[in-house]
Amino acid sequence: MVDVLTPEQRRRNMQAVRGQDTKPELVVRRIAHRLGLRFRLHRKDLPGRPDLVFPKLGVALFVHGCFWHLHRCRYGTVVPATNAAFWDTKRHENAARDRRKAAALRRAGWKVRVIWECETRTPERVERKLRTLVASRPGPITSLPTRRRPIRSRS
Repeated sequence: MVDVLTPEQRRRNMQAVRGQDTKPELVVRRIAHRLGLRFRLHRKDLPGRPDLVFPKLGVALFVHGCFWHLHRCRYGTVVPATNAAFWDTKRHENAARDRRKAAALRRAGWKVRVIWECETRTPERVERKLRTLVASRPGPITSLPTRRRPIRSRS
C-alpha cells in the first residue's frame, strides 16, 4: 500500500510524536496528584527514565503507548500498512528494551509498574491501580482521600 502522505508530511507527522508529557501520562499524573501521591518525573538517574517515580513507595511507573510498546490490545496489535518490516523490528526492540530496563530497576530494588494507554481511557481503572500501589506499600498505610468530584478524561 502506498503512503497517502508525502515524505515531508510524514516526517512532520512523526516528529510530532512525543516521548514525554503525552496525553495518557498527563491523565495518570492528574489522578496521582488528586490522590495525594507525590512523585518525580522522568528521573534520569534511573534505568529507562520512568515516567513517574514514587520514591516513598519504591515504585517506578511507566505509561506506555499501546502501539509503540506492543500491548496485547486492539491498539497495540495494529500492523502498519507501509514499511511494515521496519515498524515490526522497531516495536519489538522497544518491548525488549522495556524488559531490560524493568529488570535493571528490579535489581536496584524498585517495584516496576506499567499503565497502558488504553487503560487511561477509563480514569477509574487508573485510580484503582494507583490505590493498589499505596495498599501494597510496606509499613503503615495512610488512607488516601476520597474523590470529591468525578474524574473526567480530557479526550
